[in-house]
Amino acid sequence: MNISKLSTLFLIIFSTTIFSTEIDPFQEINKKTHNFNIVLDEHLATPVARIYKKVTPDLVEKSITNFTHNIEDLSIAINNILQGKINNGVSDLLRFTINSSLGVLGFFDVASNLGFEKHDEDFGQTLATWGVGAGPYIVLPGLGPSNLRDTLSMIPDAFLTPLYVIDHDRTSYSLTAIDIVETRARYLGLESVVIGDDYLFYRDAYLQSREFDILDGEISEEFDEFDDFD
Repeated sequence: MNISKLSTLFLIIFSTTIFSTEIDPFQEINKKTHNFNIVLDEHLATPVARIYKKVTPDLVEKSITNFTHNIEDLSIAINNILQGKINNGVSDLLRFTINSSLGVLGFFDVASNLGFEKHDEDFGQTLATWGVGAGPYIVLPGLGPSNLRDTLSMIPDAFLTPLYVIDHDRTSYSLTAIDIVETRARYLGLESVVIGDDYLFYRDAYLQSREFDILDGEISEEFDEFDDFD
């Protein structure tokens, strides 16, 4: 998520009303899981991410970011094609091919310099495009905000990543751990922008972020009407 998108989402959140509780039937257990995640993040994820930022040279950190982004591009390509966005899908496949070869396994983002735009698609967005409703809001232990559709979509997304074909558990787990730490490091400091009830803030930010992604940035004027959650 880039800075402009974050700014747009926060402006939306502050200028609209809180969502109806109909989208959050599991609010009691969700709040407990949310609080658990906050403690886990405070005592484990954030300290590890801060150490990573401190000891990792900027050039190496950028290369690791490029590598994790390159891993995503194959899944993004397939989901773009499944959504009927053929041109974007082909572009993503070319990004993955170029960066995996000329970019040395993706550590260098050669494709962006050649004009191949980075996209952001997943199987949850694909199902939404096919008309599948989001279902109830769910907070996953250790993973955070989600919904029933996006939670189930994690399974096919896992099979669409190149990490799945690595026939060496230690290597696969290590790369996954690096991806998690690198992602958390990118969002260090964002917790300071949370205003009011942090549970509601995270919930609304997630729901509106997903709507933003599904609509490819074409924001609806009435954010309090989410028929998918009925």
